[in-house]
This record gives sequence, structure tokens and C-alpha cells, in this order.
Amino acid sequence: MEDWILNIVLTFIIAFSLTGMLIPQILIIAFRKKLFDTHDARKIHEGIVPRLGGTAFVPAIICSVTFIIGLKSHLYPEAILSLLNADFMPLMFLICSLMLLFLTGMADDLIGVKYRGKFLFQILAAILTVSSGIYISDLCGLLGLNFYPDWAAWLLTGLIIVYCINAINLIDGIDGLAAGLVALALLFYAIILCLAGEYIYSLLAWAGLGSILPFLYYNIFGSAKRHSKIFMGDTGSLTLGMLTVFLALIVCRLNQTEITTSLRLCNPIILGFAPLIIPCFDLARVFLHRLKRRRNPFLPDRTHIHHKLLDLGLSSSGALAIILTLSIIYTCSNLWLSIYLNINILILIDVAVWIAGHIALTSAIRRRETSIGEKIYD
Repeated sequence: MEDWILNIVLTFIIAFSLTGMLIPQILIIAFRKKLFDTHDARKIHEGIVPRLGGTAFVPAIICSVTFIIGLKSHLYPEAILSLLNADFMPLMFLICSLMLLFLTGMADDLIGVKYRGKFLFQILAAILTVSSGIYISDLCGLLGLNFYPDWAAWLLTGLIIVYCINAINLIDGIDGLAAGLVALALLFYAIILCLAGEYIYSLLAWAGLGSILPFLYYNIFGSAKRHSKIFMGDTGSLTLGMLTVFLALIVCRLNQTEITTSLRLCNPIILGFAPLIIPCFDLARVFLHRLKRRRNPFLPDRTHIHHKLLDLGLSSSGALAIILTLSIIYTCSNLWLSIYLNINILILIDVAVWIAGHIALTSAIRRRETSIGEKIYD
């Protein structure tokens, strides 16, 4: 364990340093080549801002993790080979999936890709993940089910992967939001996987976290006037979504014998997906809202939770703080309640709280509309 803590620290430092060095160079290239984010009615930023920050994530993650694994293989070949024996195929297929989504996202950020094209590569990434043996074979009482046929497990897991990738992608609407939610999730997974002895996957989570933190600095505190602000774009949100849902699936299927007693009592499905509740619930509500309004559910609008908080009069930083705090509360409360409540009852409570919160939020927006005499939310 002590040896792996050193590896984790080195992985984090390498990923952090690589991203910190890459982003300023990406900014220089973006301004020289005039590669900026386009303005539309949904955008709240001012000035010209590049959206290629996500191109730093995958290189930093892959370089840091493979370097540490390679170094450990050189120094302790038997130890690392025994760990990689079961993880080799999922790890290789994850890298392949990340590269597919990396290229898809970059194409979208540079020239634009229709949502059908994005779905195609997300489905390919899901197929690669499932075919590597990473899928949910036990629903742990969800909908009254436990073990179920493999074909159903493959299909359900594929749908979950595509859904979660899009949930992260679509909630990327204000500075620091998608990256902040993913950072919280990766920190959670990094600790859980380390406690469970899954050190290779823990390295991935720490590398992801290390690559996000420098980006958050430029994204939140950077200035468009000083050419130091950058967005992650689809390159970042798609790849971070893939990494996050992959680690969620790993946590769901953990052998939890080495986790602390309290966490071992948590429902594995809740343990894996509690950090993703906010983006997943937000996507479901937005999708249903668009259908209710007879709109194309795959086309963007201003109905996400961060848009509602902005319409309420909050600043971007205020909305960010509220949503990140809400994510922490949802995660911690779900972990605690899953020890005592049936998973189906717990999810119903989550949904009820989410719906009640949005009803209250919409009512507050309507009162503000009345006070200012202007329609601000549809």
C-alpha cells in the first residue's frame, strides 16, 4: 500500500504538470489559428475564448499512467504483471475508447459533428468497454433484480455508458461545472479504488483528477481579455465522461473485502453512481422537458439546472458553487441511506427531492419574471 501511495502521488504530479504545460501552448495555437468558441443564445461568456482545453486531458492521463506502470514493470515486474493480468484488456480497450472520443470531440470542436456522429462513436466506445468484460452483471436489487442474462447486462451497460457520457457532455454549460463535477467523482473513485486494492484503476482516477485541476484554473480564473481563458469543448467532456462512467462501472463490480466496513455495507450500484446523480438527473429532466415542449430532444436549449439558476439571478460562480455542493450532498446522503434503505426506495426519494427542487426553482423564476416584467425562462 505504501509503495502505491508514492505511485499515486507521482501519477497525479505528472498529469497535473503535463496539463499545466499543455494548456498555455494550446491557448497560443488557438489564438494564432483563430480557433474560438462560437457565440449563440445559450452562451453566457464574453469575448473570444478557445474551446480546445480538453485536448490536454487524454495525453496527460495516458502518459502519466503508462509511465508509472512501465516504471513499476521495470522495477518490480512480477508484482505489476500480477496486477495487470486481469486489468490488461479493460485498460487497453479504455485507452482505445478514449482515443475514439478524443478524435470525435476534436473534430466537433474544430469543424462541428452532428449528434448522430457523436452517438456512433459513443456506441463504439460502449461496445469496446462491454467486450472487455466490464459490465453490470448484478443490479443489487434495483427494480427487484439481481443477476440477469448476460445479453441484458451487455445492453444495459452499453446504454448506461452512452447516457453518462452525454450527461457530462451536456451539463458543460458554465465555467467549471462539468470539470468540477467530474473532479469530485474522480476523487471519490480514486479513494474507493485505492481502499479496495484496485491500484491500476485508482491511478487512472488520480491521473484524471490531476489533468482537470490546471484546466479549472484557466477555465474559472482565466481572462478572455488577457487570452488566458479556455473551455474544454467536446474533446474534454466526451473523454472525461467516458473515463468517469468506466470507473463507476469498476466500482460497481468491486470485491469490497478491503473497503472499510461502512462502505462495504453500501449498495454497490449506489456506490458506483452516486457521484453522477446530478448530471444524470439533469439530462433526464431536460430530455423530458424538450419532449413536453415538442422540441427535438437532441438539440440544445437553455433548460439545464445551471440555466435555471442563472435565470434566478445568480452569478455563474454562485450557480457553480450550489451545484457542486448539491452533488456532494447527494453523494454523501445516498451512501449513508443505502446502508438502511432499499435501493428502489432510495432512488424514488432522490427523484422526488430532485422534482420538488425544480418545482421550487421554477416558481422562484416565475416570481422574478413578474417582478421584472420579462419572460426569462421557457
